[in-house]
Amino acid sequence: MSKRSCLVTNDWICGEYVRSRSQELTDATVQHIGITAVSVAIGVAVALPLALLARRWRFLAAPILGVTTVLYSIPSLAMFSLLLPLFGLSVSLVVTGLVLYSLTILVRNILAGLRAVPEEAREAAKGMGYGPVRLLWEVELPLALPALLAGVRITTVSTVALTTVGAIVDYGGLGTLILDGLDTQFKAQVLTASVLCVLLALAADLLLLALQHWLTPWTRARRIRTGRSSRMADAAPGVGKVAEPV
Repeated sequence: MSKRSCLVTNDWICGEYVRSRSQELTDATVQHIGITAVSVAIGVAVALPLALLARRWRFLAAPILGVTTVLYSIPSLAMFSLLLPLFGLSVSLVVTGLVLYSLTILVRNILAGLRAVPEEAREAAKGMGYGPVRLLWEVELPLALPALLAGVRITTVSTVALTTVGAIVDYGGLGTLILDGLDTQFKAQVLTASVLCVLLALAADLLLLALQHWLTPWTRARRIRTGRSSRMADAAPGVGKVAEPV
């Protein structure tokens, strides 16, 4: 008797599903990546000026952080419903919602990075004739880059997950396959799309971690110096110590 197809038996793990629906999986993955990338990029573009305003005028920091926190606390279904009259059932609806969710993490991290820039670095740059714009782009933002990229990493991973909610308006990437699979009880589709979503989040995080590692070489040098200083401090108490007589 021939072996029954895993599609017929509706197994959770089914290689035949992956082979027969490879184009569908590819299209959903590409859409998922596109929505995530655009949302994070716009989020950074919006969060940066907000963080600069909060840093420049401290009385704006609390309102800006408060509003972004409130936006983040809105359930995703409610957020998309509130935006529906403005954007209709479109990809813009999903992207706008994801951008609003990204602001609380991005603004906080960018602001923390800017505030952590040593005052000596600012004064040295001003003494060399740097104006406000050049000071920001050539001194402050590079030094704030580790905190900024850490925020981008967190935001990207959370956006990969939240993009799946866009399935309610048919713009959820892999989330659309997950929702369709749940509706039809198609186990292989649900599991495959879910695994791809997790792998996508992991890949994005590793890629951004490598980018952060490459763009901030001074942080590695600082860790090496700190490690050497710690080892020297541990060894110092025994250096030149005279042995006690027996």
